[in-house]
Amino acid sequence: MKILERTITTTAPPEKVFPYLVDFTNAPEWDAGTVSCTRLSGDGGVGTRYRNVSKFAGREVELLYTTEKVEEPTFVIKGGNDTTTSEDTIVVRPKGTGSEISYTAVFTFAGVGRVLEPFLGPFLNKLGDAVVPSMKTALDRL
Repeated sequence: MKILERTITTTAPPEKVFPYLVDFTNAPEWDAGTVSCTRLSGDGGVGTRYRNVSKFAGREVELLYTTEKVEEPTFVIKGGNDTTTSEDTIVVRPKGTGSEISYTAVFTFAGVGRVLEPFLGPFLNKLGDAVVPSMKTALDRL
């Protein structure tokens, strides 16, 4: 298991940030690694499903995500494929006139992913580091 934790601050207030992040189809705007994200079912609440395609370690990877929790200030979405499960927890809190976002992604690997896990740390850290400026830029535009 690998855990990524990042904190992002933005000038945008929580009442704009939270619904924007809960709509996971916005992920290509704020997640530097996401190529596309399509809603497959649901209204954005618990049980909503998404097809997310990301660029990771030089190749495209597809994960199917399901929204697990939408209770302000917390949003949890879990995705996976045959080799990887990712559970992302996003917490949006007021900070001054803007917001502070705590972003945690927990990756669990199976099959070939489990064999490669010891080598994935640098790629995951690069992915986590890239999300900070891309999320800040997207949120500051709200």
